[in-house]
This record gives sequence, structure tokens and C-alpha cells, in this order.
Amino acid sequence: MQRHSAVVLGASGLVAQRMQQRLANHPWFELTAVVGSRRTAGRTLDSLDWNLPEKKPVLPNLTVLDAADDALVKQLKDVGISVAFSCIPASVADPLELALASSGIAVFSNASAFRRCDGIPLVISDVNSDHLEHFGGSGYALACATNCTLIPLAVPAAALARTFGIRNVKMNSEQALSGAGYELVLDAQALNGNHSPEIPGEAEKTASELLHVLGTGVNTQRNEVCPMGIHRNHQSITESTSHVIALDAEVEVSCQRVTRIDGHQIFVSIQLEHPTTIDNVLACLENWNPTETVGKCPSAPHRSLHIVEQIDVEEHLWSNGLEFQSQPDPSTDLKAGMAIVIGSVRMTSPTNVEFSAYSHNTVRGAAGGTMWLAEQAYIQNKLSNHQQA
Repeated sequence: MQRHSAVVLGASGLVAQRMQQRLANHPWFELTAVVGSRRTAGRTLDSLDWNLPEKKPVLPNLTVLDAADDALVKQLKDVGISVAFSCIPASVADPLELALASSGIAVFSNASAFRRCDGIPLVISDVNSDHLEHFGGSGYALACATNCTLIPLAVPAAALARTFGIRNVKMNSEQALSGAGYELVLDAQALNGNHSPEIPGEAEKTASELLHVLGTGVNTQRNEVCPMGIHRNHQSITESTSHVIALDAEVEVSCQRVTRIDGHQIFVSIQLEHPTTIDNVLACLENWNPTETVGKCPSAPHRSLHIVEQIDVEEHLWSNGLEFQSQPDPSTDLKAGMAIVIGSVRMTSPTNVEFSAYSHNTVRGAAGGTMWLAEQAYIQNKLSNHQQA
């Protein structure tokens, strides 16, 4: 299978550097171009500060291209780019992602600009991989990863929904500073606890995206405005033959920022449709894994859910599904930090299960999850129609 030339949209941001890190030795994608803001455009990658805690891998010393350049799409096509990883703010992602996707470059986005839009799959590879069947069906080769806070909730919720059905979900989150990017991670006052616990819009996004990824994809003719209000001028994006019917369940979410560099922890109570036992719940969670094909992707963890008695936020940050690592190298070990850790599982009634879950928000929740989505498209031969001619 062909190795695809890839561009990262984002030069110096936290998720962008995580994505560059994952591309350093990737077997299926090769880092060929980087796009940045006018602050970084024209500079080389070597000249930009590397702010991740791990040692900077060997990267090509590319000159950062300008995201605002009208000739950007042509520049990327000229160097053979066939895949783009978007790690930029939603306000920049629209309309750049559409311009790239409509040109034939397959875009896999960590941005929120086009999440839950008809015709653009919103996918967690070990939750709703079947939704990627609609990739490119809108005329845009574009797929989105979800909000990072959703990941530790959606994966175990999907397992429980598939086996027992779910009626009600209540979740509280404690989210790391890195969820806001380098702004808080590099801020001494924030590291000392002087930061706001509020995360505007986070609870609403998490709830709506949960019901979407647990929903059912159908083929139909739609003509509705995408739920994200940012790009309402792109009416053609809604003229799609694919639509997701959201799961019919009640969801109540509360989110707050805590003084921890990495790792989002959530505390969940789920009301099931059918009564069961704690042994059945544990077996359900332990046996939940992606499809065989998707599980062969380089970023797929050995097991989706790593069950422990109680979560330790220091010791359990980096799980590959089988073991915890203290100082992994994500540039060579793509499975590190990709599993969801589940702890404190208990039944308060035959139809109510409670647990805590934990995931690495910039790895599984951001760059790694987006990479896994692209790997899924690759291994399922969904990139062949969207390559550079």
C-alpha cells in the first residue's frame, strides 16, 4: 500500500506538535508539509520551540506555509499532498478544510468546525467506525474526530449501549490544562492553580457529540443547515445523502478545568435499559474492541478499555491497553496513551452503573484519535479516490 504525503495544518500548537510527533516514523503517512499562521509562516520547523515533554523526534526541516495564502491549495497539490491533518482552531478550519477537501486532499480534522454536519463523518474508530462509510459522500473528502472530553465517555458508553441499552447518562469531568493548548501549560500561574475552572461550551459539545456517535447512520436526502453555526454560507455541505439519527437518551454533562497538565478524568452514572450484574458489566467493558480491520491500525491500542480497580492519574496516563508506561516515546510507539482507563466500576441498582474513566487528552483525545481515523480510512482503502492525480 502506498505511503501518503501528508500536511499538518498547525505548526507550533500543542495538538499540531503531537501530530508532527506521530508522523515522524509513521508507516503509512509521511510529513511533507506544514501550514501555520502568519506568525510562523516562512519559518522552518527547526526554528520553532518544541514544547512537548518528550524529546523532539527527527522531523524534516520544512518551511511553514501560510494558511492565509490564496495559493496554498496549489502549493500543497504541487508537492503531492494527498492527506491533511487539521490541528487548527475552528475559525481557521473553515473554510480552509473545505478548500482542501474539495480539491481532492483527504482531510482528517481535530477542529470542531464541521462536527455533526450531514455528509461529514464524525468518528471514534472503536465506537462508530461504520459512520466512515459516508466519507466523501458529500463531495468533500473530510472526516472529523470528536471533542477530547468525549473520548473517555463515549467508548465505555458505546459498549454498554450495544449490550444493555442506555436511557440516561450523567457525567462530570476534571480536565487537564493541556485541553486549552499551550496557553495554560506554559503559564506559571495556571500551573500553580490560578486559572478559571470554567470551560465555556464544553458540556454542550460533549453531550451532543455523544448522542451523535452513538446514533445510527442512514442514507437520505437532507437540506438542513449544519448544527455548528460557523459555516452557514456553505449550503452545499448540507445537500448530502447521509445523515445520523442521534441516540434517544438523556445526557447531563458538567465540565471543569483542574490543575493537571495532561489527562481528562470523568465520573459517570449510566442508567441501562435492561437489568444486569456487575460481572456482566465488567465482561462487556473488557471485551469491547474495534473491528478486526480497524484494530490493525498502527495507532489502535491493544485493548480499547484498560480496567483497573481505581484510577491513579499519575500512573495511568499512558496506557496501550495492556500495560502502563512511564516515559513512552509517542514518535515510535503509536499505541502509547491510546487506551481508555476504567476504574471504580460499581452497580448501584440492577440498571445503574457508575465508573470513572481517564484518557490522555492530547494523544487519544486529539492527535492520536485523529490519526487513527485517517489510518482507518487508509486500511479500508477509502483514500484511493482522493489522492493526488
